[in-house]
Amino acid sequence: MAGPIVLLTDFGDRDGYAGTLRGVVLGINPGATLVDLSHRIPPQDVAAGAFVLGTSYRYFPDGAVFVAVVDPGVGSARRAIALESSRYTFVGPDNGLFSLVLADLGIVSPVGGSVSLAGAAVTGVALENPAYFLATVSATFHGRDVFAPVAAHRSLGVPLAAFGPPIAEVVSLPTHRPVWQNGVLIGQVIYVDRFGNAITDLTRADLNGFTAPVVEVAGLRILGLRQHYAGGSGLLALIGSSDRLEIALNGGSAATEFGLGPGTPVVVAEASLS
Repeated sequence: MAGPIVLLTDFGDRDGYAGTLRGVVLGINPGATLVDLSHRIPPQDVAAGAFVLGTSYRYFPDGAVFVAVVDPGVGSARRAIALESSRYTFVGPDNGLFSLVLADLGIVSPVGGSVSLAGAAVTGVALENPAYFLATVSATFHGRDVFAPVAAHRSLGVPLAAFGPPIAEVVSLPTHRPVWQNGVLIGQVIYVDRFGNAITDLTRADLNGFTAPVVEVAGLRILGLRQHYAGGSGLLALIGSSDRLEIALNGGSAATEFGLGPGTPVVVAEASLS
């Protein structure tokens, strides 16, 4: 049984862009199951799209086809690609949008740039076969004219190789990982969710060695980790559903109140050392 087609874009819900993707898919595969993962990625924010996709995709059933369109380079020389793992297919621009997915498969780039698919658990093709596009391709709407049709045909069983030639490498965003410095662990905020929770690159595993952690952010110190958002008052630190350290404000937005955003440094120290 074919899996669902999952849509992730920065199109929002004010215009007809997101709905048009659904219409194109259903025009090719009327029996498709469509899931809107999100259409509210901040405009042109490829890193935010990569985070949402990378922390969500594994919860879908085998065979799912992901159409990810956060594409500020649409119509330019950037490639249109499809990637296939043992469980899923990913369709979208080659601009780093699949970075966290690739990282899960062991394909990482600390500084960003091109990463090799050689020997990896994923194969890729450039989308170059117009037989699987709409008849007319707009230079400004590849989501409608290229990515959605390819995903629909893939959901009908068209093999990956039919869409275009194989590719040896893809674009990856920098892989943010915390570093140890002078006895403390230094990370950063990598995403802010709708509630204003600042999600960091520090994972649960990174913090396993701490017995009494003190989290420092924006000149403030947070003693210990809470179990949930209602676990105290004021600014909180906790391990959220993405298994990463989050900075939250009970009843408010930590990001807005304290000016937190991607790139904000976050330091974790042992209480006895801070």
